[in-house]
Amino acid sequence: MNTEALILSVRLASSVTPLLILSVLPLAYALSFKVFSGKKIIESFLNLPLFIPPTVLGFFLLLLMGPESAFGSFFESFTGKRMIFTFQGLVFALMISNIPYAVQPIITSFEKIDKKLLEASQMLGFSGFKTFYLVILPNSLGGIAAASALVFSHCLGEFGVVLMVGGAVPGVTKVASVSIFESVEMLDYSGAFKMSLVLLCAGLFFSFLISGVLKK
Repeated sequence: MNTEALILSVRLASSVTPLLILSVLPLAYALSFKVFSGKKIIESFLNLPLFIPPTVLGFFLLLLMGPESAFGSFFESFTGKRMIFTFQGLVFALMISNIPYAVQPIITSFEKIDKKLLEASQMLGFSGFKTFYLVILPNSLGGIAAASALVFSHCLGEFGVVLMVGGAVPGVTKVASVSIFESVEMLDYSGAFKMSLVLLCAGLFFSFLISGVLKK
């Protein structure tokens, strides 16, 4: 079993999860509590990764992040590195592909908050930020934890987006799912089975964890 690829997958998931959760909190707040035009359109775009094949999403991300694109060119001129076939590029790509897994549980958690708590906060003269920090966040920890578990577990097993954007550079972008694919190509079913078993156990663990958190 390729332990280097497994460690890289854990490192990738550990990088993506906190960055993505922190990034989507303001977005989830706006979609839960604010009324504005184009809200449904934004929600549709955020959920788009759920409804298109990962390879299709990976292809468009490859176009977006490539050195010929404006975004990819700006990143390369700013950092001196390309986005594609790098660990940093994988982090960005997986943040995009995992947005719905992060946003939806948090929105659901926000919408379940007792409106009386928000009204009491307004009566006490709390600012919007203070209400968010002292009222909304403490009462949404279950949803945030569930979103974190979903994103982490999905990052561990992501294949299509990773292969399109990162390829299979050993120690850099060759994660567990890509290692499984290569093992099967080389008829190394034993190695593929061991890695698959590890990811299966991880998936079961996070499934039980999310179920427990949601019940609480």
